[in-house]
Amino acid sequence: MVKSIETVWKEGFVRSDAIVAPKLNNLYHKKSEHIVDKFKRMFKINLIAIVIGSFIIMAMSIVVHIPYMGVGFFFMLNTLAFINYKLMNGLHKIDKNVNSYLYLKTFDKWMKQMILLNQRFSRLLYPLAFLSVVIGFWFGGFGGDIPGEEVVQKLLVKFPDMGLLFGLPLYPLLSVILVTGLLAYFGGVIYTLDFNIVYGRVHHKLNDIIADMEELQN
Repeated sequence: MVKSIETVWKEGFVRSDAIVAPKLNNLYHKKSEHIVDKFKRMFKINLIAIVIGSFIIMAMSIVVHIPYMGVGFFFMLNTLAFINYKLMNGLHKIDKNVNSYLYLKTFDKWMKQMILLNQRFSRLLYPLAFLSVVIGFWFGGFGGDIPGEEVVQKLLVKFPDMGLLFGLPLYPLLSVILVTGLLAYFGGVIYTLDFNIVYGRVHHKLNDIIADMEELQN
């Protein structure tokens, strides 16, 4: 009995040794390698940009006399780069010799794990980034007077009844706590938005190819 085109297509990408549809098998294989290789390049470039950016922020923060902010960003960004560098090692271990469907499914599984880990880390990263900015402007440069304390003294002269908590203006302090809490709560959502901006098109193409393959199997 002559096989249906759906069966031929299915065997073409499900079996790595299939000979019934070599052209289709080759097409899916090329698409699979292209989408993964493109993501690898983008991922590597993004990590390099993060590391370079950490040095630039550090240098600029020193120039404008808010080095504490630069130090905070430097360690946070390089921690982020290190975590994702370790994740990238797992990406290189994906076996290319399996059929294109299993190759993409393995890559998709790795990507979901990578996104989940970064979402969790972002719940810490974004609040710390905000606090680094606040601390940077509060303490100013190394040594000398502390700008934040000078601001408090001026506010007390103008608003002598201003509430203080631990020597800090109450309402601004509560605002900082609120923003920090919101960034911690929505950190994963913010990361997802960032991810879609950078990798959205590649991720969408990956899902489309996998969906096409699974549709042919049904």
